[in-house]
Amino acid sequence: MGRFLVAGIVQKETIVRVEKIPIEYSGVTVRSNMVFMSTGGDAYNESLALKWLGNFVDLMALVGQEESMELLNPPDAEVELVTDYVLPRLKQTPTAVVLYDNSRRRQIFEDRKDLGEAVYDEALFREQAKRAEMLVVSDADFCRPLVRIGKELRKPVAVNIREYRRDKEAYDEDFLKAADILYVSDDYLIGEPFETVKELAAKYRPKIILLGQGAAGVILYDKEKNIIAHYDTVKTNEIVNTVGAGNALFSCFLHFYNKTHDSVFAVKNALLFASYKIGFMGTSNGFMSESQISQWRNLIWRDGR
Repeated sequence: MGRFLVAGIVQKETIVRVEKIPIEYSGVTVRSNMVFMSTGGDAYNESLALKWLGNFVDLMALVGQEESMELLNPPDAEVELVTDYVLPRLKQTPTAVVLYDNSRRRQIFEDRKDLGEAVYDEALFREQAKRAEMLVVSDADFCRPLVRIGKELRKPVAVNIREYRRDKEAYDEDFLKAADILYVSDDYLIGEPFETVKELAAKYRPKIILLGQGAAGVILYDKEKNIIAHYDTVKTNEIVNTVGAGNALFSCFLHFYNKTHDSVFAVKNALLFASYKIGFMGTSNGFMSESQISQWRNLIWRDGR
């Protein structure tokens, strides 16, 4: 059982299933099971997954001044998060609208409200970081002090840069330099994926890089093992909703890597965890247990690892 500090964005989400992206204009579309409203955001999704897998999790985030903590722990939730470090300092809680189709393409509209100007309590960051085995950080502005604190305390820092883009690299530089474990998606990737991973490895020298490729799988770079390899997706469920799949994969990887320090073992488990998760609508359900992961892993890879 590990202890993680997770810092980043919590937001209200409206998820809309569409026929295809880009969408064609239509005045009104009426369809059952098309619109779903829930809580989301990188930090929320990752905290749920890590807690489900049996870890202690300190979630550190900012929400609206009038926000109820039921946002994070709704009555039907299977996982209950500690909300002591979720601070109501924003004028309003960030919101997002996510369109997705059956081809796993997404289009996201985010309104982060005044999150860009907000500041988290640095002393609180430091206090909780001392207790954590690993810091899991999103590239939100208010998280910048935490990556510096993590390096000072010599804590492993895992950074989720969901939208890695060349034109955004200067903004993300603090996070890229601090990352021991780096997760990026290929949503805005320009260039060959393996070469991009090699460039990131040479420039920023993290121990681990995960490049999420959606339906194509994931590329794993491990500096210590001297490997860079592609892993295909696996199928454990019919696809219902792919929103949050990258967060599920990253969280499960961190859980098993923190536990075993075996990146290949961790990435196989993470692919299974994410594959099962996309068979469910909603952020707070559809998680595999460790025993289920083990059963599926032995069926697919037959090597026990």
